[in-house]
Amino acid sequence: MSAAKGGLVIFTANSNPSSRELGRRIAERLGVELGKVQVYQEANRETRVQIEESVRSKDVFIIQTVCKDVNTTIMELLIMVYACRTSCARNIIGVIPYFPYSKQCKMRKRGSIVSKLLASMMCKAGLTHLITMDLHQKEIQGFFNIPVDNLRASPFLLQYIQEEIPDYRNAVIVAKSPASAKRAQSFAERLRLGIAVIHGEAQDAESDLVDGRHSPPTVKNIGAIHPSLEIPCEHLISAKFLCVLFFSPTIPYSVFFSCIVLIPKEKPPITVVGDVGGRIAIIVDDIIDDVDSFLAAAETLKERGAYKIFVMATHGILSSDAPQLIEESAIDEVVVTNTIPHEIQKLQCPKIKTVDISMILSEAIRRIHNGESMSYLFRNIGMDD
Repeated sequence: MSAAKGGLVIFTANSNPSSRELGRRIAERLGVELGKVQVYQEANRETRVQIEESVRSKDVFIIQTVCKDVNTTIMELLIMVYACRTSCARNIIGVIPYFPYSKQCKMRKRGSIVSKLLASMMCKAGLTHLITMDLHQKEIQGFFNIPVDNLRASPFLLQYIQEEIPDYRNAVIVAKSPASAKRAQSFAERLRLGIAVIHGEAQDAESDLVDGRHSPPTVKNIGAIHPSLEIPCEHLISAKFLCVLFFSPTIPYSVFFSCIVLIPKEKPPITVVGDVGGRIAIIVDDIIDDVDSFLAAAETLKERGAYKIFVMATHGILSSDAPQLIEESAIDEVVVTNTIPHEIQKLQCPKIKTVDISMILSEAIRRIHNGESMSYLFRNIGMDD
């Protein structure tokens, strides 16, 4: 069968064989074959792309999943997009279920917003449309000057809960931090279950330690700042004392501001808001990569009386020794979608289960190619998913 059907061509940009599985599933659902293209690495690690069929005046969909080598994955996509552009393709649509560098979408210290850079590179290469799934922050859509369809995996995860957890009615949806409480609330409302929030957990994972603007250093000897001034630590939080410092003509303003900055920030104790005793705890999030925060949350829930613990996430990056840590932890099952290939991780940890989302991606491709509305794919989807 020809790879082109009514001007539709589907390519998979990834040279990793295990990463092409999602592309094959999508092509089978659409009743087409994958387009003929060669993607490989030369001896000097340069990426080579050779398209072996005509794409002139056709809708080209490039499916790219993120493998272990993220930077190579990005270059494969950019080079293939540019190759289709120079071959006069009518539309070039990128199907990137997990958008790489999505965690670097905010300014951190003297860093950069890498998601914005990557979006600019994709548009400059020739991308005319993007299909992705569960962006880490929805604001990333604003980095593009092309249409972006941010699909949701929550219907598939909800279906898994209802079909694979027999006593899910005795479950409670858990947010492992206040930041993910909206997502947990969206799941709980559609399943008609209770919600619990772990407060005080992972407060330094993506905010305080990464962004030093809100994390004052440890209190030091003020005498080192101004030799003629000795300030006892108990006065650092005294408003009256600070006023005396501010209006004193002999004390530099730097000493005044140092007294304010050096007030140490106290971390709240770990608490669970909600009843999890004798219940199944289902932790929901969008990405599971570094599992330390999930393991700590599982231990906390066990201490509060939860007898089963599930983790539901869209993107299972599961890097480093995450599979081994999960296998040895109190977590009973980790459920992720196949937006990212993780066959090796599943061999290392039988607790990892996969939900197939190729159906919604293939339907999105079909609707875009036929010029149909995409709103059908967002029915019964909460804004907080």
